[in-house]
Amino acid sequence: MTNIIIAGAQGRMGQTLLRCAKSIPDLTVTGQIDLGQDLRQCVAAGDVVVDFTSHESTVPLAQICAQHKKPMVIGTTGHDDAEQKELARISSQIPLVWSSNFSTGVNTLFWLTRKAAEVLGQDFDVEIVEMHHRLKKDAPSGTAKTLAQLVAEARRRFAPSAFRHGRVGLVGERTREEIGLHSLRGGDVVGDHTVIFAANGERLELTHKASTRETFASGALRAAQWVVGKNPGIYDMQDVLGLR
Repeated sequence: MTNIIIAGAQGRMGQTLLRCAKSIPDLTVTGQIDLGQDLRQCVAAGDVVVDFTSHESTVPLAQICAQHKKPMVIGTTGHDDAEQKELARISSQIPLVWSSNFSTGVNTLFWLTRKAAEVLGQDFDVEIVEMHHRLKKDAPSGTAKTLAQLVAEARRRFAPSAFRHGRVGLVGERTREEIGLHSLRGGDVVGDHTVIFAANGERLELTHKASTRETFASGALRAAQWVVGKNPGIYDMQDVLGLR
């Protein structure tokens, strides 16, 4: 039996996590917190903390988890450099499953994108298009950033200048080095991501579309069960699903 605590329980993802958890027989929600509530009041009752709050809240939550030696699943995105560095430091004390997307389908897309970038090589231009609901605050999505980073690593392009966030005006011809990212917002779209590999005479498109948040919630709960008992460090859904 795995006892979990949900941070951000009143949000859209928090509510979805609570619904999905009821259908998993060997998992129990032993704590729920939201804005203004203190994790320390219930952290002892859980084996793992699942965070779907905001990027400003993740580090304080992780610090409390480290003090109590509780692993953590981080589904929040939009962390700045300082927050990322602090989470990396905390990962030396507790295991963190830190993923931009917990969907099994999206993580398969991650694997396929890396493989396609390796096979197709430098002759294919890469553009990434993502669309989310009108209430999403950060852009591009964490998933789109991960897809871009996978392509950059496969092509050994580590310079920040490789990423082109949209285009406007007389920007000149597209360079071989750049990786385009484009964010669309509207309606209640849960999450659409397309990676376009385009060359002269042919084009390959890899697309994932989510129609319900339950796909993300189910993956996050799977990660919560998986991470209990793991060594300190940073893991992601590729580790959880055995796709490494």
